Amino acid sequence: MKRAYGPGCAAECERLLPMLRGIELPDVEALIQFHDTMLFLRAFPQSAKVVQLTDELLAGVEAWVARLNPSRADVAAFDDEAVSGIAGTTITNNWTYELAHWLVERHGRAIRVGWNVEERYRNMATILPRVMPLLADDSYVEADTPYLRWIDAAAGGKERELRWLLRSFERLAVSRLDRTDLYDALGVNLAWDLSGSSASRTLARRPESRYFFHDAPLLQRKQVALADELSSAPLNLRKLGRIEGGKIVDMARDALAVRYRELQGSTYADPNHAFEANVGRGVQLFIWGLDAEWRLPLRAYYAGFTLKNGVPVNYFEAIGLFEWIEVGFNTFYAFREGETAWIYSKVLQLLNQMAGVTCFSVYPYQIGQDNEEAIQSGAFWFYRKLGFRPGRPELLAITEREEKKIAVDPGHRTSARTLRKLAEGHMFFEFGDSPIGRWDSFSTRTLGLAVQRKMADEFDGDAGKMRRAATKSLARSLGVNPETWTAREPWAFSNFAVALSLTPGLARWTRAEKQSLLEIIRAKAGSGETRYLRLLQRHHRLREAILRAGTTAG
Repeated sequence: MKRAYGPGCAAECERLLPMLRGIELPDVEALIQFHDTMLFLRAFPQSAKVVQLTDELLAGVEAWVARLNPSRADVAAFDDEAVSGIAGTTITNNWTYELAHWLVERHGRAIRVGWNVEERYRNMATILPRVMPLLADDSYVEADTPYLRWIDAAAGGKERELRWLLRSFERLAVSRLDRTDLYDALGVNLAWDLSGSSASRTLARRPESRYFFHDAPLLQRKQVALADELSSAPLNLRKLGRIEGGKIVDMARDALAVRYRELQGSTYADPNHAFEANVGRGVQLFIWGLDAEWRLPLRAYYAGFTLKNGVPVNYFEAIGLFEWIEVGFNTFYAFREGETAWIYSKVLQLLNQMAGVTCFSVYPYQIGQDNEEAIQSGAFWFYRKLGFRPGRPELLAITEREEKKIAVDPGHRTSARTLRKLAEGHMFFEFGDSPIGRWDSFSTRTLGLAVQRKMADEFDGDAGKMRRAATKSLARSLGVNPETWTAREPWAFSNFAVALSLTPGLARWTRAEKQSLLEIIRAKAGSGETRYLRLLQRHHRLREAILRAGTTAG
């Protein structure tokens, strides 16, 4: 029934679903298949009755998990990231300090701590003395320090260890980044019991007053034309208040964490700049930016999350400069047959409308580089048939040869070896007046490596010396003193100074170009990064300078 949409399908699904009440599922594999099918039908229902029935059946999944009394092998099956997060199971992971702190505050007693003393013995010896008086007298010189006894004593009991550790790290007089690094080095394992948890894949919902029911076949990739979608009527974009934005970010963090995933944009989200777009067909897109303290030096960053009839089905991230943006788009496994191409087109429309970006890029990983799942699914052709092109000429030539073979023989299938070759480079889709190919050979990595070489050649590898010299030089060219600026503005100025140290003749830029550059730098540290991107798009000389510094020759 998950592939049956049209006349009579709703009635048939409503007839079949009640027959599943009280059935016995023979094994974990059957339970997972049952669970994910119900979840798909809940997100893509044929009728209101299907919503009701799938919710009822999913509410009973935890009892099925308990009745199966899973063996160690079964537990491993539940733990695969493709299916993890089912109610009644437990997931175990090493999360960053910020996410671990948030999980404990949000889910409390459902989180248990585990210590990996054998693998992290050396790190414990040097890090834990910061929060445990006199431990150094033992850990610095003894080979058998009983760390678990020390931790138990300091926390006042095993059940209090995790909260004690997190509170102790919160009090450390270090930066947030250093605190995260120190915590990560301990390799703390957190076990999260999802029994009865609304964060589980099984039960995660956002209440909806109206549902979209599918009374016709789901939209297929061949029905989606990116250019048409990007040119369609503007989306109704609504800015969320901090509380509502925080709830959406919390839901996204839960949805990712139960699937063993963590993003810069979910862990360090800024709920003050969260937006919602209802794009139709029961789909809501949510998008937000980064907390100013965790922003990238040059690129702007957005994270996003998709609900379908209130069910989490997808997440995405977008990282860009000027009109160019790299988009990572990830549909959760259970929903990959559900109008993925159309939802993707709406994500790109949202980014275009919100940030003015017109050159979309796909990471090689998304199409198969070091990603066998993408190779097996033929992800390259998903993007190619939507209109994306390989940025490297030799990969475009291979693509066109494959397309000729398909034209002659519709049954032709591109080999895994060829798909791996095609996944060696980015793919691009330009929209509107965006010039074709301008960003094909650019990467911030190329720019960054050029900076490192300059640092090695001219500053003896001393990052501090390079930053000071570059900042002084740029400040002189622009006639400002960034030391008098506030908050994160000096940080943004320093990063631009280092990047622009690769650009000769900046002092000869016009007064208007220099003033625009100052506005851009201050916007990078300002309220959200959308204004920053919009200002970048207007500065033609800065674009050419950054492109020149970050483009691979040949």
